[in-house]
Amino acid sequence: MEIRSKWKLLRFFFTNLFLFAVWVLFTADLSAFSLLAGILGSLLISALTYDIFLSEHQANLRFFLPSFWGLFKFLLFMFLELYKSSFQVLVAVITGKTNPRIVHFRTRLRSDLARATLSNAITFTPGTLTLDLNDDHLTVHWLFCNTTHTKAAGIAIKEKMEKQLGHVWL
Repeated sequence: MEIRSKWKLLRFFFTNLFLFAVWVLFTADLSAFSLLAGILGSLLISALTYDIFLSEHQANLRFFLPSFWGLFKFLLFMFLELYKSSFQVLVAVITGKTNPRIVHFRTRLRSDLARATLSNAITFTPGTLTLDLNDDHLTVHWLFCNTTHTKAAGIAIKEKMEKQLGHVWL
């Protein structure tokens, strides 16, 4: 079997497995009818969408399977950043000291999943909101803008998160 065919089959399998797991989690029903409906539904949807779920150019398991310890450290880091930035926003609201701006910068992350996670992590952190993610370019609304220089804004907003995510998806 050719390597492209193997990768196509593997992408179909992972898409199907993910969709079925989501089905079981959302239905919370382990009856035979529910499981059969979930299998049939996930097979049908996987056949139509596996190219979208896992891109052909990311033919490496490291692009979408996270490192366990890297993911654990990232989640702990995000928990701490969430609380730190929440208090920063609280102080800014009370004092009225904000400088909202829209900034643009690039990321060094190669995986589409890692880039999407970075984008969501930036949005999840109070005071920042990702407006657009286009390949490796991010457009972010930043509540505490102290520079409009692209590189400096990128370092201030994403540098720590990007470093942590670099250990999650190798």
